[in-house]
Amino acid sequence: MWRRAQWSVLTTLSRSALSPLVRVVWRPRVIGRRNVPRRGAVILASNHLSFMDSVVITLMAPRQVSFLAKNAYFTGPGLKGRASRAFFTGIGAIGVERGAGSAAQHALDLGLGKLTDGDAFAIYPEGTRSLDGRLYRGRTGVAWLALTSGAPVVPVALTGTQELQPAGARLPRLRKVTVEFGEPIDLSRHGEAKSGRARRHATDEVMAAIQRLSGQVEAGSYNDPPAPSVVARVRRAMRPDPVGPDPLD
Repeated sequence: MWRRAQWSVLTTLSRSALSPLVRVVWRPRVIGRRNVPRRGAVILASNHLSFMDSVVITLMAPRQVSFLAKNAYFTGPGLKGRASRAFFTGIGAIGVERGAGSAAQHALDLGLGKLTDGDAFAIYPEGTRSLDGRLYRGRTGVAWLALTSGAPVVPVALTGTQELQPAGARLPRLRKVTVEFGEPIDLSRHGEAKSGRARRHATDEVMAAIQRLSGQVEAGSYNDPPAPSVVARVRRAMRPDPVGPDPLD
């Protein structure tokens, strides 16, 4: 309880300091803030174009938002490591090891814990950044979270963040970005979280809502790196319901 109170105070102070700075420097256009419930569990499901996406979402949302980030951001040595740890903790990040299987489920369990506490939790159903600007097929972790917790899903569309900090860029640039929060979606009618069909249909509904907001061209496939071997390609093709890893780029 004490650690949760400390986390809440730190994120509140960080948002209070950073949000005005972001608004002055980047002048983001924010649409639909009223669509984000001010209280109670809610999932913010967003497209993913840049490293800066999580920073933009958490600072432009009307409430504190937590999200998962690579554990490396919290474990670096020296002054740089401490600064990184303080920054990411301050904007609501939770450090996890990335990976598939049990690592992905552990990441989702951490997200579920935040929703159980009545918090807002952000996730990228595509799994990793889209380097070509297309919207890739969603992994079903977002549906698992929604159907398990009962939390509504607010679709989020980011535009321009790929120009804010392109892949490989060390520092953010001065570019205008747009954040649009869509109307909350109740996915409970799709069925229970244990049903692969329910998770797939619920995820497709979320991705369709994101596409309507963002206007992105749909890739029609998962955003996976090239398979290293024929065996890996076969295994991937036989994986009909990939749950994660969802949000760790």
